Amino acid sequence: MKYLTLLILFFTCFAFSQDDGKEKEQLLATKKSNDFVYEANALMGDDNFISAEKEYRKAISKQPTSVAGTYNLGNSYYKKGNYEEALYRQQQAAKNASDKSSKHKAFHNIGNILMKNKQCKEAVEAYKSALRNDPTDDETRYNLGLAKECAEQQKDDQPDENQDKDKEKQDENKDKDKDNKDQQDQDNKDKKDDQKDQDKKDGDDQKDQEKPKDEKGKDENQQQKPQPGKLSPQQIKNLLEAMNNQEQKVQEKINADKQKGVKVKTEKDW
Repeated sequence: MKYLTLLILFFTCFAFSQDDGKEKEQLLATKKSNDFVYEANALMGDDNFISAEKEYRKAISKQPTSVAGTYNLGNSYYKKGNYEEALYRQQQAAKNASDKSSKHKAFHNIGNILMKNKQCKEAVEAYKSALRNDPTDDETRYNLGLAKECAEQQKDDQPDENQDKDKEKQDENKDKDKDNKDQQDQDNKDKKDDQKDQDKKDGDDQKDQEKPKDEKGKDENQQQKPQPGKLSPQQIKNLLEAMNNQEQKVQEKINADKQKGVKVKTEKDW
């Protein structure tokens, strides 16, 4: 029993010794981090931003949860107009802060950065978070009012932007409709022209079919058919032959009549 009691006391003392070691280590890191922050603040006072940034980063590296390091580094970025980095560092500070005063300051600065970026709606929420941690800060309340007015103005301007987009879309649709109509009219015109050409071609082909064949295409032994109202060569030939025969008959008759009227010479008297 005596040995068990001694063993418990030993482990208890060892545990306290370890806790004391961690606490001392933590205090040393905090002191070192604060020293870096102090040095960085002095450099910023001399407008030596590059050197100050290095010291702030050393402070954060020594103690990542250091609110002073991230908060002051965020402020230095804000002064230089680097709002993106400033916002990131202030958000870190708000997250790591364990007391309301530090949270209030971080959220207040976050609201200021968002206002610089014209993110008024988001700035309203940041200022509200700051006031939750310190409702007595009139400066934060004033900035909240400005952020609300800005957010309302942006909300009123939003429909105009939508109207502009709708108008642009309508104009695009009108242009498309006009292009489609022009294309359709052109297609109809082309179809009509093609139909006219086809009708003309069909008409020419029909005329060619109705025309008589060239004489060279006829059979040489084929007898030419008489046209209405005209005599064929054969008919003319027959008619001439008939006239000649009639004329010959008439001539023969005349000659016969002359023969009858001629006196016959008698023999000479002796």
